[in-house]
Amino acid sequence: MAEYIAGRHSVLEALKSGRSINRLFILHGMKEGAVREIIGLARERGIPFQEVERNYLDGLIKERHQGMVAEVSPYTYVEIEDIIQSARDKGEDPLVLILAELEDPHNFGAILRTAEAVGVHGVIIPKRRSVQLNATVAKVSSGAAEYVPVARVANLAQAVEVLKEFGLWVTGADMDGENSLWQASLAGPLAVVVGAEGHGIPRLLKEKCDFLTSIPMRGRISSLNASVAASVILFEVMRQRAKTGA
Repeated sequence: MAEYIAGRHSVLEALKSGRSINRLFILHGMKEGAVREIIGLARERGIPFQEVERNYLDGLIKERHQGMVAEVSPYTYVEIEDIIQSARDKGEDPLVLILAELEDPHNFGAILRTAEAVGVHGVIIPKRRSVQLNATVAKVSSGAAEYVPVARVANLAQAVEVLKEFGLWVTGADMDGENSLWQASLAGPLAVVVGAEGHGIPRLLKEKCDFLTSIPMRGRISSLNASVAASVILFEVMRQRAKTGA
Protein backbone atom coordinates (compact mmCIF):
# COMPACT_ATOMS: atom_id res chain seq x y z
CA MET A 1 0.00 0.00 0.00
CA ALA A 2 1.38 3.40 -0.99
CA GLU A 3 2.25 5.95 1.68
CA TYR A 4 2.11 9.69 1.20
CA ILE A 5 3.49 12.81 2.81
CA ALA A 6 2.03 16.23 2.12
CA GLY A 7 2.99 19.87 2.37
CA ARG A 8 5.81 21.77 0.71
CA HIS A 9 8.11 21.83 3.72
CA SER A 10 7.68 18.13 4.50
CA VAL A 11 8.26 17.12 0.88
CA LEU A 12 11.27 19.43 0.56
CA GLU A 13 12.93 17.99 3.68
CA ALA A 14 12.20 14.45 2.50
CA LEU A 15 14.03 15.27 -0.74
CA LYS A 16 16.95 16.88 1.06
CA SER A 17 17.30 13.97 3.48
CA GLY A 18 17.57 11.46 0.66
CA ARG A 19 14.43 9.55 1.57
CA SER A 20 13.17 7.18 -1.10
CA ILE A 21 10.42 8.95 -3.06
CA ASN A 22 8.56 7.20 -5.84
CA ARG A 23 6.89 10.23 -7.44
CA LEU A 24 5.54 13.69 -6.79
CA PHE A 25 2.10 15.15 -7.44
CA ILE A 26 1.97 18.94 -7.79
CA LEU A 27 -1.08 21.15 -8.09
CA HIS A 28 -1.49 22.28 -11.69
CA GLY A 29 -0.04 25.74 -12.33
CA MET A 30 1.84 26.00 -9.03
CA LYS A 31 5.39 27.26 -9.68
CA GLU A 32 6.31 29.74 -6.95
CA GLY A 33 9.00 29.66 -4.25
CA ALA A 34 9.67 26.28 -2.70
CA VAL A 35 7.87 24.52 -5.55
CA ARG A 36 10.65 25.43 -7.99
CA GLU A 37 13.24 24.12 -5.55
CA ILE A 38 11.29 20.90 -5.08
CA ILE A 39 10.98 20.36 -8.83
CA GLY A 40 14.69 21.05 -9.26
CA LEU A 41 15.65 18.50 -6.60
CA ALA A 42 13.24 15.94 -8.07
CA ARG A 43 14.87 16.35 -11.47
CA GLU A 44 18.34 15.96 -9.97
CA ARG A 45 17.32 12.68 -8.33
CA GLY A 46 15.35 11.43 -11.31
CA ILE A 47 12.06 11.40 -9.42
CA PRO A 48 9.05 11.62 -11.75
CA PHE A 49 6.47 14.32 -11.05
CA GLN A 50 3.21 15.36 -12.60
CA GLU A 51 0.80 18.24 -12.36
CA VAL A 52 -2.69 17.27 -11.22
CA GLU A 53 -5.94 18.95 -10.19
CA ARG A 54 -6.78 19.69 -6.57
CA ASN A 55 -9.46 17.02 -6.30
CA TYR A 56 -6.85 14.39 -7.24
CA LEU A 57 -4.61 15.51 -4.37
CA ASP A 58 -7.60 15.59 -2.03
CA GLY A 59 -8.23 11.95 -2.92
CA LEU A 60 -4.67 10.90 -2.12
CA ILE A 61 -4.41 12.25 1.41
CA LYS A 62 -6.68 13.69 4.08
CA GLU A 63 -4.06 16.10 5.43
CA ARG A 64 -3.74 19.68 4.19
CA HIS A 65 -1.40 19.22 1.26
CA GLN A 66 -0.61 22.80 0.14
CA GLY A 67 -0.72 21.55 -3.44
CA MET A 68 2.13 19.07 -2.94
CA VAL A 69 2.02 15.31 -2.25
CA ALA A 70 4.84 12.76 -2.46
CA GLU A 71 4.39 9.01 -2.72
CA VAL A 72 7.10 7.58 -0.49
CA SER A 73 8.47 4.31 0.79
CA PRO A 74 7.46 3.40 4.36
CA TYR A 75 9.49 4.94 7.16
CA THR A 76 12.49 2.91 8.23
CA TYR A 77 12.69 2.36 11.97
CA VAL A 78 16.08 1.93 13.63
CA GLU A 79 17.42 -0.12 16.53
CA ILE A 80 18.36 1.29 19.93
CA GLU A 81 21.98 0.45 19.18
CA ASP A 82 21.82 2.65 16.07
CA ILE A 83 20.74 5.62 18.20
CA ILE A 84 23.60 5.15 20.65
CA GLN A 85 26.09 4.74 17.82
CA SER A 86 24.84 7.95 16.23
CA ALA A 87 25.67 9.84 19.43
CA ARG A 88 29.09 8.21 19.64
CA ASP A 89 29.84 9.09 16.03
CA LYS A 90 29.19 12.74 16.91
CA GLY A 91 31.29 12.54 20.06
CA GLU A 92 28.27 13.47 22.17
CA ASP A 93 26.58 12.06 25.27
CA PRO A 94 23.48 10.18 24.10
CA LEU A 95 20.16 11.99 24.49
CA VAL A 96 17.17 9.71 23.94
CA LEU A 97 13.46 10.44 24.21
CA ILE A 98 11.03 7.67 25.16
CA LEU A 99 7.35 8.21 24.38
CA ALA A 100 5.08 6.01 26.45
CA GLU A 101 1.91 5.12 24.55
CA LEU A 102 1.48 8.51 22.89
CA GLU A 103 -1.74 8.48 20.84
CA ASP A 104 -2.00 11.89 19.20
CA PRO A 105 -0.07 12.20 15.90
CA HIS A 106 -0.06 15.99 16.25
CA ASN A 107 1.74 15.69 19.59
CA PHE A 108 4.17 13.18 18.09
CA GLY A 109 4.94 15.50 15.17
CA ALA A 110 5.44 18.48 17.47
CA ILE A 111 7.73 16.43 19.71
CA LEU A 112 9.85 15.33 16.75
CA ARG A 113 10.22 18.96 15.70
CA THR A 114 11.51 19.89 19.16
CA ALA A 115 13.69 16.77 19.31
CA GLU A 116 15.41 17.74 16.08
CA ALA A 117 15.87 21.32 17.27
CA VAL A 118 17.65 20.35 20.50
CA GLY A 119 19.75 17.52 19.07
CA VAL A 120 18.00 14.41 20.38
CA HIS A 121 19.81 11.39 18.97
CA GLY A 122 16.71 9.23 18.74
CA VAL A 123 13.16 8.55 19.89
CA ILE A 124 11.80 5.24 21.17
CA ILE A 125 8.13 4.29 20.86
CA PRO A 126 6.24 1.06 21.59
CA LYS A 127 4.94 -1.10 18.75
CA ARG A 128 1.49 -1.29 20.33
CA ARG A 129 -0.89 1.25 21.84
CA SER A 130 1.03 4.13 20.29
CA VAL A 131 0.86 6.39 17.29
CA GLN A 132 3.35 5.41 14.59
CA LEU A 133 5.16 7.49 12.00
CA ASN A 134 2.57 8.55 9.43
CA ALA A 135 1.61 11.41 7.13
CA THR A 136 0.10 13.51 9.92
CA VAL A 137 3.21 13.16 12.07
CA ALA A 138 5.42 14.09 9.11
CA LYS A 139 3.33 17.15 8.27
CA VAL A 140 3.22 18.47 11.85
CA SER A 141 6.94 17.83 12.33
CA SER A 142 7.72 20.20 9.42
CA GLY A 143 10.28 17.78 8.06
CA ALA A 144 11.87 16.76 11.38
CA ALA A 145 10.55 13.21 10.91
CA GLU A 146 13.13 12.82 8.15
CA TYR A 147 16.04 13.53 10.50
CA VAL A 148 15.21 12.13 13.94
CA PRO A 149 15.74 8.34 14.13
CA VAL A 150 12.83 6.44 15.67
CA ALA A 151 13.10 2.97 17.20
CA ARG A 152 10.06 0.78 17.74
CA VAL A 153 10.23 -1.77 20.56
CA ALA A 154 7.98 -4.47 21.96
CA ASN A 155 8.61 -3.50 25.59
CA LEU A 156 9.59 -0.04 26.82
CA ALA A 157 10.69 -1.29 30.24
CA GLN A 158 13.17 -3.64 28.58
CA ALA A 159 14.32 -0.79 26.34
CA VAL A 160 15.11 1.26 29.45
CA GLU A 161 17.28 -1.58 30.76
CA VAL A 162 19.17 -1.63 27.46
CA LEU A 163 19.78 2.11 27.69
CA LYS A 164 21.07 1.74 31.24
CA GLU A 165 23.52 -0.89 30.01
CA PHE A 166 24.81 1.75 27.60
CA GLY A 167 25.39 4.06 30.57
CA LEU A 168 22.37 6.33 30.30
CA TRP A 169 20.47 7.73 33.27
CA VAL A 170 16.71 7.60 32.84
CA THR A 171 14.33 10.28 34.08
CA GLY A 172 10.57 10.32 33.80
CA ALA A 173 8.51 13.49 33.42
CA ASP A 174 6.04 13.30 36.29
CA MET A 175 4.06 16.00 38.10
CA ASP A 176 4.88 14.32 41.42
CA GLY A 177 8.55 13.88 40.64
CA GLU A 178 10.99 14.26 43.51
CA ASN A 179 13.30 16.46 41.46
CA SER A 180 12.26 19.87 40.20
CA LEU A 181 13.37 20.52 36.63
CA TRP A 182 15.47 23.44 37.86
CA GLN A 183 17.38 21.26 40.31
CA ALA A 184 17.64 18.00 38.34
CA SER A 185 20.99 17.05 36.82
CA LEU A 186 20.32 16.45 33.12
CA ALA A 187 23.62 17.15 31.40
CA GLY A 188 25.07 13.62 31.05
CA PRO A 189 24.02 10.57 29.00
CA LEU A 190 20.26 10.70 29.42
CA ALA A 191 16.94 9.21 28.41
CA VAL A 192 13.77 11.22 29.07
CA VAL A 193 10.45 9.40 29.39
CA VAL A 194 7.27 11.30 28.53
CA GLY A 195 3.87 9.75 29.20
CA ALA A 196 0.69 9.64 27.17
CA GLU A 197 -1.91 12.39 27.08
CA GLY A 198 -4.01 12.24 30.22
CA HIS A 199 -2.44 9.00 31.49
CA GLY A 200 1.16 9.78 32.27
CA ILE A 201 3.89 7.16 32.43
CA PRO A 202 2.73 3.56 33.08
CA ARG A 203 3.57 2.34 36.57
CA LEU A 204 6.07 -0.36 35.57
CA LEU A 205 7.95 2.01 33.31
CA LYS A 206 7.95 4.70 35.99
CA GLU A 207 9.53 2.26 38.43
CA LYS A 208 12.32 1.64 35.92
CA CYS A 209 13.30 5.33 35.90
CA ASP A 210 16.32 6.35 37.96
CA PHE A 211 14.51 9.49 39.07
CA LEU A 212 11.39 11.48 38.24
CA THR A 213 11.45 15.13 37.23
CA SER A 214 8.61 17.58 37.73
CA ILE A 215 8.07 20.82 35.84
CA PRO A 216 7.50 23.77 38.20
CA MET A 217 4.08 25.32 37.63
CA ARG A 218 2.36 28.31 39.23
CA GLY A 219 -1.07 28.21 37.61
CA ARG A 220 -4.15 26.18 38.41
CA ILE A 221 -3.67 23.62 35.63
CA SER A 222 -1.86 20.60 37.06
CA SER A 223 -0.35 19.12 33.89
CA LEU A 224 0.90 20.04 30.43
CA ASN A 225 0.25 18.68 26.97
CA ALA A 226 2.76 15.89 26.20
CA SER A 227 4.50 17.84 23.44
CA VAL A 228 4.79 20.95 25.63
CA ALA A 229 6.17 18.97 28.56
CA ALA A 230 8.71 17.28 26.29
CA SER A 231 9.76 20.65 24.89
CA VAL A 232 10.24 22.24 28.32
CA ILE A 233 12.39 19.37 29.55
CA LEU A 234 14.44 18.97 26.37
CA PHE A 235 15.33 22.64 26.21
CA GLU A 236 16.42 22.49 29.85
CA VAL A 237 18.62 19.52 28.93
CA MET A 238 20.12 21.57 26.09
CA ARG A 239 20.69 24.53 28.43
CA GLN A 240 22.47 22.38 31.00
CA ARG A 241 24.60 20.72 28.33
CA ALA A 242 25.60 24.08 26.90
CA LYS A 243 26.50 25.31 30.37
CA THR A 244 28.74 22.32 31.06
CA GLY A 245 30.13 22.18 27.54
CA ALA A 246 28.68 18.72 26.97
